[in-house]
Amino acid sequence: MISILKQAHRIYSVFIILVFSLFFYPFYYLAAQNPKNYDLLNRLRKLKSNLCAFFIGIVPHFNFEEPLSDKQTYIYCANHTSNHDIMLICMFAKGRFHFMGKEELLKNPVLGIFFRTIDIPVNRHSKISSFRAFKRAGDNLENGMSLIIFPEGGIADNHYPPKLMPFKNGPFRLAIEKGIPIVAVSFVNIWKRMWDDGKKHGSSPGRADVYIHKPVLTSNLTINDSDELKDRIFELINSKLIDR
Repeated sequence: MISILKQAHRIYSVFIILVFSLFFYPFYYLAAQNPKNYDLLNRLRKLKSNLCAFFIGIVPHFNFEEPLSDKQTYIYCANHTSNHDIMLICMFAKGRFHFMGKEELLKNPVLGIFFRTIDIPVNRHSKISSFRAFKRAGDNLENGMSLIIFPEGGIADNHYPPKLMPFKNGPFRLAIEKGIPIVAVSFVNIWKRMWDDGKKHGSSPGRADVYIHKPVLTSNLTINDSDELKDRIFELINSKLIDR
């Protein structure tokens, strides 16, 4: 009975996301026509994320170890266990921001609008694609646009409950090169609401705990410190996951 209800909720959640995607699509499309309106794209998807969370029944609890500044540029690094992660991070990210994600998202009729404009698609199996993506991300960081990235490279579908997978090197080298603080984000239990896309275990409404760690400064580091920085961010994120 519980599994039936969870699958029903997943179908309902998909319906809610579809309805709001259709509603916002014309506004996304119009805003995407002019780079001057790209900030509006972020405000629109932040609004959509809040509406979807409300109607799906996700109750986010954001625990900030230290207040973040709207005027500071960050690299947000988060664990990735659920399709809801993107919705939640849009809700609390400060200032101007953009995502780096798999190039398959270009084919998504809604998300493709963002990945053809402010967000950055990357083929994780191509070194040239990765180089170009991080070059573009570096330029955006220099222009004051924060970067949101999932350093695991995707959602691991072979561990349930999920466990934190090894990180890619790119975001940490980039943070050091540009002197940008890294904000580690621990999605503590969103996988209990929906793991991956919810097809295997369904979904459910309820509380979603998100721990936003104090920014880690990188201005005093060198490229030789990138592995140590990667390990430090991994431990920070994992420290809030081990007791879940």
